[in-house]
This record gives sequence, structure tokens and C-alpha cells, in this order.
Amino acid sequence: MSEQWVLVFALLLSLNLLLFTESRKAGPALSPQQAINLTNREGGIFLDVRDAKEYKRAHISEAVNIPAANLLGRLGELENYKDKPVIAVCRMGTNASAAVKQLKANGFSQAHRMAGGMMNWDEQRLPVTNK
Repeated sequence: MSEQWVLVFALLLSLNLLLFTESRKAGPALSPQQAINLTNREGGIFLDVRDAKEYKRAHISEAVNIPAANLLGRLGELENYKDKPVIAVCRMGTNASAAVKQLKANGFSQAHRMAGGMMNWDEQRLPVTNK
């Protein structure tokens, strides 16, 4: 690696640009507080795209759990929210970006992702439940 530092640097730069571009396609991320305000004001929901085991450990109260791998097959469960805010949440925010792109491609006009995912939520000491 030390002999090919230019190639390693170019690879890392390319990966960062790819991640940046992909996250921009999903639209700007909302802070946890912005997400709370938006869902409360407009009757939206939090969509937790983590697997069921992680969801059961701790999640946002009243969040709907549809694992990212199952999202396309279960979009019908979200039909009532096509024109309302749907805030996608995952562990760190990366899977939520992909979920938002899928939602937008299927007509969910107000799909957003929450910046930092549940890690950011926990850092801000916002309430969670395991019920």
C-alpha cells in the first residue's frame, strides 16, 4: 500500500464520492428532531428497516418494522402513507437511503431518511421501546 499510495488514495476518494452521490439520490437527511416534528405535524410514520431481532431490542415508539430486504414485497402495508411523511430509519443511516430510493420509485412522495439512524437517536437520548 505504501508503494501505491496514489492508487489507494484514488480508490478511497472514488468510494467516498460514490457514497456521497448515492446518499444525495435519497434526498437530504432529517435530524431526529426534524423527523419527529414532521411526523407529528403531518401524520407520518417512522419506518424501521432493521431486521426484526434488532427492532425488538429497541425501537422508536409506534415505528413500523419492515426489514429492508422485504420492503418491496410489503409496500402494500404502507399504502395509507403514500402522500404522508415516511421516515426511514436503520442502525446508522445507510440502509435507510436505499429504502427511501425504493419508496420514492414506488410513489411515496414524502419519503425521507433520518440522519445517523438509531445510533443518532440514542446519542440524543430520545425515547425507545421494546414493546
